[in-house]
Amino acid sequence: MGTESQTTGTVTLPKKVGFLKQRIEDFRDFDIIDTVIMGNARLWDAFAERDRLYGEEMTDSVGMRLGALEEIIAEEDGYSAESEAEVLLIGMGIPETQHRKKMHEIPTDRQFRVLLCQALFGHPQALLLDEPTNHLDLESISWLEEFLHNYDGTLVVVSHDRHFLNSICTHIADIDYETIITYPGNYNSMLVAKTAVRARADDENKAKEKKISQLKEFVAKFGAGTRASQVQSRIREIDRLQPMELKKSNIQRPYIRFPLSERQSGQVVFKLDGLTKGYGSDPVIRKFSCEIHRGDKVAVIGNNGRGKTTLLKLLAGLYTPDSGKITVGHAVEIGYCPQNHGEVLNKHTDETAFDWLKARKDVVFDQDVRGVLGKMLFGGDDAFKALKSLSGGETARLILGGLMLTTPNVLILDEPNNHLDLEAVSAMAWGLEDYKGTAIVATHDRDLMKFASKIIAIEEDGIHFHQGSLDEYLEKKVPSARP
Repeated sequence: MGTESQTTGTVTLPKKVGFLKQRIEDFRDFDIIDTVIMGNARLWDAFAERDRLYGEEMTDSVGMRLGALEEIIAEEDGYSAESEAEVLLIGMGIPETQHRKKMHEIPTDRQFRVLLCQALFGHPQALLLDEPTNHLDLESISWLEEFLHNYDGTLVVVSHDRHFLNSICTHIADIDYETIITYPGNYNSMLVAKTAVRARADDENKAKEKKISQLKEFVAKFGAGTRASQVQSRIREIDRLQPMELKKSNIQRPYIRFPLSERQSGQVVFKLDGLTKGYGSDPVIRKFSCEIHRGDKVAVIGNNGRGKTTLLKLLAGLYTPDSGKITVGHAVEIGYCPQNHGEVLNKHTDETAFDWLKARKDVVFDQDVRGVLGKMLFGGDDAFKALKSLSGGETARLILGGLMLTTPNVLILDEPNNHLDLEAVSAMAWGLEDYKGTAIVATHDRDLMKFASKIIAIEEDGIHFHQGSLDEYLEKKVPSARP
């Protein structure tokens, strides 16, 4: 996009490129619908100049310029711009009643959705989308997938959502081994091809090493004898067969497994009876009843703002219900990961990752803390990084490491995949599938949801408790709704 300068080479772009911007503060004082229309810079500039000229004295030159601007607006479909922007906004779950509000008047996650609409606006010939599914709920992700399937331009996307990549991508550019290799197919196809290429290279090197070993034995045996010409031939062959040095992968995968507490919980972990919780006069959870049993794997789904976080905080004992009752079962030990990491980890101190993790458990050996840190990719001196210097991904891994160290028998995780890369999300999915305790996880990541055998779906018409997988729930809800 020209925001960074290349060291060498050139970049050639189509005439019109949609680019997902990440700085929402740049648009805080603009109307939502205007922010979307800014995605077509030529059209927006023409609108802005036209409005300015109408405030000036009308002269021949001003009139001629206004005529030229009207031509630009017509060329850019400016007279249907607002209706096109409204279609995009509604598809992203932003109601028409909010379209004339200022950006800062709506929640942060919806502001990011507006910027995504901005990138999609104006029929760009190419789209550059950086983590477009961040801040989107399941319904909005499905809408975006459908939009991109029908989009006839070129799409370049960076994403940690495996299901999303598998759904929309025709090629994967893998940045690894200090280079970029583009593979045909989706993400799963890339993994198969990449693994096969690496395995072939390893096998070829092993075969060469075996042959070199045999040749060296011959040279050692006959080097001082009368078979000098044969020895020299073998030496040349050894030089020719030197194995190709394979660069190490720069992709690291943490080892995420949640050991179970020695103390088992009772058969009924949570019993919810008529649970209601709201803010002001507007209840987000209304008279919800269910039982969660030992060993249940539950995914909590629903559009943003429907009450997923509220429900998890009620279960974790952080909120008190307005009415109804939560009964916590015998010997339940809860491990909680909040969506906002600042709730459990203070980045405004000089505390180190090692100190924070060690404080999670009353009695623990230093080597056990270092062991967990190593599994979560905090090797060597990284174990003593200050909390305030940790990236979002490092913070998320450290909090998960705390759950691994404390061995709770119930996990309550609120959007735990936030800030994690693909490798870490895959490792966490395996960890949840392998976990022998009770897990309740709110997420929009459909690959991560595969661990779940039960679904709590917070819908517009209430909360549904479904016995079965996400796919089964979607098929039951609307036969055509399966993503």
